[in-house]
Amino acid sequence: MRLLLVEDFKPLQKSLLKGLREAGYAVDATGDGEEGLWYAESNDYDLIILDLMLPGMDGMTILKKLRAKGKKNQILILTARDSVEDRVKGLDAGVDDYLIKPFSFEELLARVRALLRRSYQEKKPIIRIGDLEIDVAAKIVKRGGKAIDLTSREYALLEYLAFRKGEIVSRQDIWEHVYDFHTEATSNVVDVFIRFLRQKIERDDLTRLIHTRRGLGYVLYYQGEESENNIQ
Repeated sequence: MRLLLVEDFKPLQKSLLKGLREAGYAVDATGDGEEGLWYAESNDYDLIILDLMLPGMDGMTILKKLRAKGKKNQILILTARDSVEDRVKGLDAGVDDYLIKPFSFEELLARVRALLRRSYQEKKPIIRIGDLEIDVAAKIVKRGGKAIDLTSREYALLEYLAFRKGEIVSRQDIWEHVYDFHTEATSNVVDVFIRFLRQKIERDDLTRLIHTRRGLGYVLYYQGEESENNIQ
């Protein structure tokens, strides 16, 4: 899952960035409002964590501009303002949730998970690819009815490929969406992660699901179902 964090207080930004990445999310971050709007308009984020008081452009203005352009990202507002009036303004503008400062990281993470579940429930998030089943809301993966234990990074990689089932995904795309942004994907780092994932979902005599396209990247499909859309 790819998140955008727009927070100008550097110690808090650094702390949240570290915690969210450790939780398995790919996160882009900025402390400037105008740059935050550019990120949000230029990329497809599953959720945006947005501070209200920002240099360049305040969070409420960013929120209104995104909603005016039809952006439906889940948006979580961080604010020290705790008045009913401020909350009503945000809700009317299209915010999905509020978190009042100071807060614990555990609470923020729980709210992130809840917002993503809400988003996925609207999409009916059971992805089936052959005998592989991914429950996106619960983050449970099964193959042939047997649960597969994946790390947070392995799950994020599989989920990204699954939502793009049948499409060739480049190494750089995987790196940017699953691991980090603004860093160059080295030739073998993504390949190593792919190998680890294959060892878990293609073990023993199971049919291969992740296919290599030399010079292009990887594609996830079950042989015989290449053209089918199994997102239900």
